[in-house]
Amino acid sequence: MAEFTGFPPGKVHLTPVPAQFFSELLPEIDHLGELKVVLYAFWRLDRQEGPFRYLRSKDFLNDERFMTGLCKHPSERAAALDEALERAVLRGVFLKVSLKGESGQETLYFLNSPKGRAAVQAIQSGEWKPLDKDQTEFQLDMERPNIYRLYEEHFGPLTPMIAETLRDAEELYPADWIEDAIRIAVENNIRRWRYVDAILKNWKENGRYEQDRGDAEKDRRRFIEGEYSDYIEH
Repeated sequence: MAEFTGFPPGKVHLTPVPAQFFSELLPEIDHLGELKVVLYAFWRLDRQEGPFRYLRSKDFLNDERFMTGLCKHPSERAAALDEALERAVLRGVFLKVSLKGESGQETLYFLNSPKGRAAVQAIQSGEWKPLDKDQTEFQLDMERPNIYRLYEEHFGPLTPMIAETLRDAEELYPADWIEDAIRIAVENNIRRWRYVDAILKNWKENGRYEQDRGDAEKDRRRFIEGEYSDYIEH
């Protein structure tokens, strides 16, 4: 069993779970597979966009990490998923709709919420039909690492002073800016936070500098030979 290293410090993305799940569903769910697909659905649906959100069997099946946790034997995973989904439908957690889509007959699973019930009603009345392009692919291992983990992986131990510095940076800059600035520092082999901070300040003052990931040397000269060169040890 792989040991969990703990939840990281700083801002992390939280998945909303209705309170009724804990008060009404959790005491009743007695099947691990059903519990896993329900929790996965909360996570996956929260990351979708649009008024109507749903999942298909292939959305579960295409997530290798989730399916490995659901069933260790590859040949039995589809059957295990079908059983877990059917249990959730019978319990009333999911609403199930079968219809002919762009890629043939398929089954859609909606959360039994006001929006989910409205979506099913819209399908049945012919007012709305889901399209394959409505869906965005997600997988459990696609979670973006937060900046604290990135710092530890590429710069060194996370001291209380550095943690406070990173928290301040989170208040000033978008998370993807910080991640990209760390990436640039790593690509240029300049593993100093002052260099990352210089990049971020420049983006904020002069506009985000967009470039291809492979153009590291051009970016290196931009920051090393420019006004922030005093922060760098050549």
